Amino acid sequence: MSNKRDDKQNKDKNNNFFEKNPLLVFLIISTALIFLFKNTGLSDSLMSKGNIQRVEYSKIKSLISENEVNQVSIGKTSVKAKSGNGLLFVATKVDGDSGLVKLLDEKKIPYTAIDDKNYFLEFFFNWILPIGLFLLIWSFVSKKMQKNMGGGLFGMGSSKKMINAQKPKTKFEDMAGCEEAKDEVKEIVDFLKNPDRYISLGAKIPKGVLLVGPPGTGKTLLARAVAGEANVPFFSVSGSSFIEMFVGVGASRVRDLFQEAQKEAPSIIFIDEIDAIGKSRASSGNIGGNDEREQTLNQLLAEMDGFASTAPIIVLAATNRPEVLDAALLRPGRFDRQVLVDKPDIDGRVAILKIHSKDVKLGVDIDFKEIAKMTVGLSGADLANIINEGALLAGRENKKSVSQKDFVEAIERVSIGLEKKGRRIREEEKKIVAYHESGHALISEITKGSEKTTQVSIVPRGMAALGYTAHTPEENKYLAQKHELIAKVDVLLGGRAAEEVFLGEISTGASNDLERTTDILKSMIGIYGMTDVAGLMVLEERQNSFIGGGGTSKNYSESLANKQDEYIKSFLSERYEHVKGLLGEYKDAIESIVAKLYEDEKITGDELRNIISAYEIANEKPSKLVKREA
Repeated sequence: MSNKRDDKQNKDKNNNFFEKNPLLVFLIISTALIFLFKNTGLSDSLMSKGNIQRVEYSKIKSLISENEVNQVSIGKTSVKAKSGNGLLFVATKVDGDSGLVKLLDEKKIPYTAIDDKNYFLEFFFNWILPIGLFLLIWSFVSKKMQKNMGGGLFGMGSSKKMINAQKPKTKFEDMAGCEEAKDEVKEIVDFLKNPDRYISLGAKIPKGVLLVGPPGTGKTLLARAVAGEANVPFFSVSGSSFIEMFVGVGASRVRDLFQEAQKEAPSIIFIDEIDAIGKSRASSGNIGGNDEREQTLNQLLAEMDGFASTAPIIVLAATNRPEVLDAALLRPGRFDRQVLVDKPDIDGRVAILKIHSKDVKLGVDIDFKEIAKMTVGLSGADLANIINEGALLAGRENKKSVSQKDFVEAIERVSIGLEKKGRRIREEEKKIVAYHESGHALISEITKGSEKTTQVSIVPRGMAALGYTAHTPEENKYLAQKHELIAKVDVLLGGRAAEEVFLGEISTGASNDLERTTDILKSMIGIYGMTDVAGLMVLEERQNSFIGGGGTSKNYSESLANKQDEYIKSFLSERYEHVKGLLGEYKDAIESIVAKLYEDEKITGDELRNIISAYEIANEKPSKLVKREA
């Protein structure tokens, strides 16, 4: 039964091929027939069956010499000789043979000239075949262009092939960590399900909703969940899909997109990375702007104004750079609302970890709350990656289930880099790294306002790290107090200070630490107003952005800059001496930490705190260990 079905499918494929490529089929068949007729002896066999025989040229001359022919016809490529009994001998003429005519004159045999050119073959090979091949290649190239560029000649015109309506199966229960954002869009779901309820009251649903937030927080997933909950067609297009080299293509695609959405209403249009076409037109200056992008944006603005506010069509868009969008795009009547999809808090991270681990075989020791504490500041995409990395690590070791240790290792791989156990490090460098990381770790545990240490390692990771001290904040922090910033400075200085106190010489390992301490102090002076250098005056204007930093702009005098530099230099020297004093006070604890690192190469945060606590008890010192929440 299956063989018959396969035969039928193959037959249908063949039929489709012939129907879609008639020109190609004609060229192949006609060329093959002519080739067979001219070059395989088929014409000779056909002639030999009648009164016509194809012979060698020498045979023709021999027959003439023996007076066995009574008439000869000479063409440009062939010679034909007719015998007395009615047979016609045909041979291909040998170029440059002038003796044939002399021989005929001697034998007094009549001869004539004939035109033996095959005009059909010449016409076919000189005109039909080249033109047919050209048309075939043009047809193939134009089809590829239509497929890749959206239809029409060189992709200009219709782009309906690019626009496909879907009905996603994603629901709100399939995502976590952005409950506030879900609450904001539930009203849209209700409108799409029951538009008459709102229209009868005269209510106007927002035409557009802009989802903003850092990369990986679930903006696209939220848009799909809205369509899934409302059970309406979902037109998903990336902003970059509208941009082509030809002016007008993007605008045409925008028109097609909205026309298709109108046909399928109620529906949702989702434009991902809308900043690709919605960037502010003022940013390009008065001249030299991108005409294609601007025309596409203008068409989008016109389309969003074009459909009635009661039409059951919602435009959702996502971006992680809302600050670059054109003001006309964000005004009421177009994108009426902005919904922040931010990085999840600890409860959100726990929920996300559970969702992404549904199909993973988990060990009995899994504690998602602890993993969530170790992943502060990570997005949903980062957490999904950690779950997958943990499963891969467990699979590599042929385990039956994924353990807590696998996930901890996965966090380190994602945040710091791959462990380089094979990298050879000189014993002297290993010693420097051990003391350096021990200094960071100890200062972190005895300084109020610092972050909790989760692991100390002298195993190289990533591109450059010869060792690392991993810290975990208690929770997402949106504000930092002055003593917390100073504690961060102390912890960063702890590595270099430990090298000087215990080894008597410093290395280049603290370059990044010093850079970060300087940046912290500059922010305290010029942005947060936490010092007397500039008082409450802001020296550096920070340009916020979801995708990291955004940079600062400076606008202050040279004398104030000198004053700032002097303050930073003096403050760092003061904190450095303070940190060296603490390390000298805990000298034996540092030596114990270094010994443990030499033995195991890694120590956990709990092991670190046990070493410090044991030292304080043995020396009857009041405990300086920072008390943290469980």
